[in-house]
Amino acid sequence: MSDPWDGPSGQATRNRGARVPGQRAAEPDGARPTGGRAAARAAARGHGGKRGHRSRTAGRGRKVLKNLAIGLSVIIVVTAGAGWWFYEHLNGNIHSVSLDGKGGTEKADAFGRTPINILVMGSDGRTSEADCKLGGGCSKTGVQTGSNADVEMVLHISADRSNATVMSIPRDTMTKVPACQDSESNQSTSGYYGQINSALQYGPACQVATVHQLTGIPIDHFVKLDFSGVVKMSDAIGGVSVCVSDDVYDTYSHLKLSKGSHTLKGDAALEFVRSRHGFGDGSDLGRTTTQHIFLSSMIRKFKSAGTLTDPTAVYGLADAATKALTVDDGLGTVKKLISLASDVNKVPTKRMTFTTMQTAADPGNKDRVVVGPGAKTLFATIAHDQSLTTGSGKKSAAASATAKPTAPAVPASRIAVTVENGTAVTGRASDIAATLTDQGFSSATTTANAPSPSATTTLTYGTGEKDEAQTVAKTLGLASSHLKQGTGTALTLVIGSDWPSGTSFPGGSSSPAPADTQAAVGGAHASTADQSKTCAKVSPYKTVTIDGVSMTPSQAYAAARGTPDSDA
Repeated sequence: MSDPWDGPSGQATRNRGARVPGQRAAEPDGARPTGGRAAARAAARGHGGKRGHRSRTAGRGRKVLKNLAIGLSVIIVVTAGAGWWFYEHLNGNIHSVSLDGKGGTEKADAFGRTPINILVMGSDGRTSEADCKLGGGCSKTGVQTGSNADVEMVLHISADRSNATVMSIPRDTMTKVPACQDSESNQSTSGYYGQINSALQYGPACQVATVHQLTGIPIDHFVKLDFSGVVKMSDAIGGVSVCVSDDVYDTYSHLKLSKGSHTLKGDAALEFVRSRHGFGDGSDLGRTTTQHIFLSSMIRKFKSAGTLTDPTAVYGLADAATKALTVDDGLGTVKKLISLASDVNKVPTKRMTFTTMQTAADPGNKDRVVVGPGAKTLFATIAHDQSLTTGSGKKSAAASATAKPTAPAVPASRIAVTVENGTAVTGRASDIAATLTDQGFSSATTTANAPSPSATTTLTYGTGEKDEAQTVAKTLGLASSHLKQGTGTALTLVIGSDWPSGTSFPGGSSSPAPADTQAAVGGAHASTADQSKTCAKVSPYKTVTIDGVSMTPSQAYAAARGTPDSDA
């Protein structure tokens, strides 16, 4: 297509038969004026044709502008194409799996905002040559097919995006695994009692269902990362800064670091997050704390100036992240992952709380743990979208940052209720009692059959226990007309035939009572992501061996001077 400004020779052209606007009409026949502009033009033509030179210069100038415009157009098209290619490339990296609704569903708050709960899993699978090289253990078996979720963290982002909680679940926790079938491998189980991390053998959806069943927390999404994924992510952001309280050499994970601060990349980063013999008491509980230190540092790096504004860094990070992650269908596109990253970025680091689920020793196996005191209260704070920090970032002793209700005079954890079934429906008392304990009420809550059938649900309280009764009533949606004062010293809830099903009283306005956040963080090793000076505490126990000799990780460091440090 020809340019309307240029003729075949590249010079300006006009339709000679047309009158140009503003052109002077022809002069009458006879001699033309000898002066004025006509004479000047004639003189110019007689003295070297300077006007012709200016015309050619203007033509070349317009040609340069034309070529520049074409060049810019090409650049824009190429850039847009590269952007589209990059977007499609990233989408092609992502591996997604359906959750099939096995994690429950979050409820919106009064303003229509919905919290986000994500199960973050670190797989121990040696399902590729890269993972075999990094994780070891493949010398006899070769590349394997199964995997366990050796890292499990529930990431909760509040409905108003003002705060977040990360709760680690130790891999050694014993629990009930529900009936599951992996949609990809078709491997299935009818359910069993076992170690929580084993559920991943039946697919990510089974691991999500197991955590949901254990905690009562709705799990909307999952993110799964393998050994090589940790290496890729740490390299993509230029390393993660950590601190160790003393010299440490974990002869099992091969982490070897001198006392002080280090920037870990690649294998060293993986060795740090995998180390369970180098820190704490040498168990998985110590490892969760060091993982919190690592993740806190990574989050600060993400948020720091330069990381997310450097196109090269963003490309490397996005490419590494999408290759490293397996996610659910709800996070299965770059657009959705960007939206999630934006939600996380809205939360200040001082309002991101890291905790570890409270545990107790398993009576049947000293090397395993079960859910401990305080854990149900921690579960309740997450399930009910309560913040574990205040607006200033300090530990919260009150309730949700979104609703900000007044804390009850007596914490729910200290309120025990006797729930009696006055209906003909089997299990009603157990259902309501479970609802109360799941929402942070005392584990001393008990069940029984009512002495006689009851048409009306009533909550009877003793002298001085009205506040406790109102807390219970608010939780269950009971109106004040169902409360009455008795002569005893305990709270007794009789379920009547007016409440035949469900865990909220029909027609009531049930809103969960604020859980006791002091109890929620008690024994949970709580910290916030802004604590940049926290060092991982090296184990003082003899948790490692060299040549069959047991020693502490610091002693092992001194004994292995010929072994290079992980960040050397």
